[in-house]
Amino acid sequence: MKLGHENHVAPQLQRHWDWRAAGNFVAGGTGGGLLVFAAAAYLAGIDVALLILVGMALIAAGLTCVWFEIGRPWRALNVVRHFGRSWMSCEAAVAPLLFAVGALALLTGQGALIVLTGVLGAAFLYSQARILAADKGIPAWRHPRCLPLVVATGFTEGAAVLAMCAPLLPGKVVTTLAGALVVLLAVRAVFWKRYLAGLRASGAPAGSVSVMSGIDLRLGMLGHLLPAVLLFAVLFGGWGAAYLAILGGLFSLYGGWMLKYNLIRRAAFTQGFVLKHLPVRGRVVVHVAGDPGWGGAA
Repeated sequence: MKLGHENHVAPQLQRHWDWRAAGNFVAGGTGGGLLVFAAAAYLAGIDVALLILVGMALIAAGLTCVWFEIGRPWRALNVVRHFGRSWMSCEAAVAPLLFAVGALALLTGQGALIVLTGVLGAAFLYSQARILAADKGIPAWRHPRCLPLVVATGFTEGAAVLAMCAPLLPGKVVTTLAGALVVLLAVRAVFWKRYLAGLRASGAPAGSVSVMSGIDLRLGMLGHLLPAVLLFAVLFGGWGAAYLAILGGLFSLYGGWMLKYNLIRRAAFTQGFVLKHLPVRGRVVVHVAGDPGWGGAA
């Protein structure tokens, strides 16, 4: 890539991770969060076989997406060679263990295995968040406030899927779940606002800031406020509470998926760079103004 006349390279939208990579974070994060809440539901005395199956299916769908993204799919086996040095390798190592324990939990119904499946779901979700944080070339991903946001939305999405199963759950469980999901929505909203403010203040590329700022109102209204109102109505009980929980869960899930898709696909601008001090033979050093995080990328 050649330098421009101002001795800089503008941030550019990365092209290596397409919708299939985004699909891994979208489906895998939801699946991991759902397994966590499946374990919690089991402790509340609920049959969670279907929830575990759906959670593992979501994770498998996400991994399949990213597997097909690779030009030579069988090269994906090389990722296990770097276990301990790469969070992508940690994700790859957790997945087969999760599937094995989850399958045993389904076959035996053992409580310890169900809880362990939930723990592995949380580990898978955390590994995904660390994958983004470790990519130092993408300011929108490496920002320290991105990691807690991705983890928070994974838990929120897991609770949202469980809320969408409200007609199959006891009334008291639905009420408790609605309250928990309202809290999770509030936590995600706080982390989102902190992340967006941090991104704007950090000198991130204008393209990243523009994309994430562009979804702020939609995420706030449809992904946080509307589901919170619906779930508050569930807390008062009465006819139709289960169906309000379904809608609340659906909009909560929409907010998380929309956030992650935009983060992975549309806001992933590279750092760019500027040669601030340009040495020239036989001349004094020329100072070139600018900042490697400058934002002429929109």
